[in-house]
Amino acid sequence: MDKRKKYILMIDTETCNGIMRGNKLDLTDSLVYDIGCAIVDKQGNVYETKSFVIYETFCGMKDVMQSAYYAEKIPKYWDDIKSGKRLLVSIYTARKSIIDLMKEYSCTTVCAHNARFDYNALNNTVRYLTKSKYRYFFSYDCIWWDTLKMSRQIYKNRPTYNRFCTENGYKTKHKTPQNRLTAEILHRYLTDENDFIESHTGLEDVLIETHILAQCLRQHKKMIKELWG
Repeated sequence: MDKRKKYILMIDTETCNGIMRGNKLDLTDSLVYDIGCAIVDKQGNVYETKSFVIYETFCGMKDVMQSAYYAEKIPKYWDDIKSGKRLLVSIYTARKSIIDLMKEYSCTTVCAHNARFDYNALNNTVRYLTKSKYRYFFSYDCIWWDTLKMSRQIYKNRPTYNRFCTENGYKTKHKTPQNRLTAEILHRYLTDENDFIESHTGLEDVLIETHILAQCLRQHKKMIKELWG
């Protein structure tokens, strides 16, 4: 570990407990069952990874888990737990392990794609499962970055990205369709792998989002200066 280097915790969560309200899925009360994270740098180098399945949600809320958006992946999770690829732990253990990892790397920055969702889901989960003993998953002084917001600045109106989205039908359903900026579509564009399918499992998604972060920072040097000072 280079103590002169600034590190980022890239994180991704998978959740259950979404509620359909009309034609929309309300994720306000989402509960996390999968946390993937990695210590990375601005070039996209990965130094350490962790993958946790949250026991209280995954095992203790079987009815809720069956309604999870990716419930069909549950058998694969059990295979990964048995093989040691993912650790089945309590929310307390996952939180402590991730905070300790950040301390080890003197890391105070957390990054996610659509960070508001992960931020709210993690806080909601730790509050619910600990009966508000812990109200926040991370400490107050954490700085949050969002690769979705970065991508809006850099790629949303870029002619090549607009052409890519138009040719492949990657547009929103708004009255005036906009270019979609999901991690999956961005990864397809950045790697020229248009058949890529996002895993929608925490750690695997963290790795592609790390690549998106590195590309955003590479494309926008002013953004690096604003973020890093």
